Amino acid sequence: MGMEYNCGSCLILNAIVKPETSQERTTNMNAFETNLSKYAELLIRVGVNIQPGQVLFIESPIETVALTRLLVQKAYEAGAKYVQVQWDDEGVTRARYEYAPGDSFTYYPEWTARMMEQLAEEGGALLNIKVPNPDLFQGIDSAKVATATKAMALARQKYQAYVRNNNFSWCLVKAPTEAWAAKVFPELPKEERIATMWDTIFQMNRVYANDPVAAWRDHIRKLKDVQNVLNGKKYKRLHYKAPGTDLSVELPEGHLWLGGGDTNERGVYFVANMPTEEVYTMPHREGVNGTVTSTMPLNLNGRLVDKFSLTFSQGRVVDYTAEIGKEHLKSLLDTDEGAKYLGEIALVPHNSPISNMKRIFYNTGVDENASCHFAVGSAYPVNLTNGTKMSKEQLVARGANVSLTHADFMVGSAELDIDGELADGTLEPVFRKGNWAL
Repeated sequence: MGMEYNCGSCLILNAIVKPETSQERTTNMNAFETNLSKYAELLIRVGVNIQPGQVLFIESPIETVALTRLLVQKAYEAGAKYVQVQWDDEGVTRARYEYAPGDSFTYYPEWTARMMEQLAEEGGALLNIKVPNPDLFQGIDSAKVATATKAMALARQKYQAYVRNNNFSWCLVKAPTEAWAAKVFPELPKEERIATMWDTIFQMNRVYANDPVAAWRDHIRKLKDVQNVLNGKKYKRLHYKAPGTDLSVELPEGHLWLGGGDTNERGVYFVANMPTEEVYTMPHREGVNGTVTSTMPLNLNGRLVDKFSLTFSQGRVVDYTAEIGKEHLKSLLDTDEGAKYLGEIALVPHNSPISNMKRIFYNTGVDENASCHFAVGSAYPVNLTNGTKMSKEQLVARGANVSLTHADFMVGSAELDIDGELADGTLEPVFRKGNWAL
């Protein structure tokens, strides 16, 4: 970790801008501070959409201290009653996997799980700066990571149900860290990577617009227009064709397409992922047949899986391959029975802002907005009419998948064609050569 991250925004600015003159230095620092403030405002006002009297919980890497301090400030300015910050450090995380005893990985503190449940139950909001290092667990036994991930998922089942039902406001966002910037921009000199990553994050989140909040409202409106068209179609199936992919995906009766954001149970609109370019729904748990091949690497919480394919029969994964990280893919699919079924379908045109950057970000929250994707694991009940009011058993009976996990993987490319099958069996183009054909 570089020293520039230990002392707040001034030293970060010193590290990421190198003007030739004092005047240029001042100009660049002011411009960066302005954009960082606009970004923080956007995350608070649009992402979690903080309401007066609300509690906000922020999960943040210690490297993103400057942004985090601004988020706290903006949240209080928006009327938050209390803001709690939980810091994350990769060195601390890795130390556990290197030195902790074996029984450490089956343990997850109940009091932490209960804290998150209480946050949701009392109408709080979560803002998570989620930037896992793709290489964090190199050399670590994959079984340790899988065991710890499952222990956390088991302990947090109730909380995750609140998340998937959108009972409260939550938002996953991005900020540069040294490890992530090095992975994404390895060709750049070390001293330029953080600045380039900030510029990229500002671009993909429309921060450079004169009014980013207004730009986001317009963007959400456009996603809602697409959502409404798809909901009007009521497709029975989607058929995917691309190199290495020939897949039929049945959609359950009463499925709902969503995009942009959603309204929590208190009637507050929030955006769960920033950036976001997708519209998404759920597949029928037992209606997926054929083979699908990934088009981007998958970062499984610090474990990389790449060049993999999944073969489905009656919804269940019956075979899989991976050139890189096959053992990590196996541990994901072995999480529970539901991990072997799809829980989400998402459509993103190849000609979209993040895709047009022509760069792999090794971060699902970004890469999924550059590519059509699926997720193995749990479905979102919000994608089914009255799904948030159903029990697990009722959801499964209606075709929704239930699992401890939910992991997105990318399948979109300029070679992807998708056909929609209407109720009468008629096929019509939805995607051609990776873009909308509706």
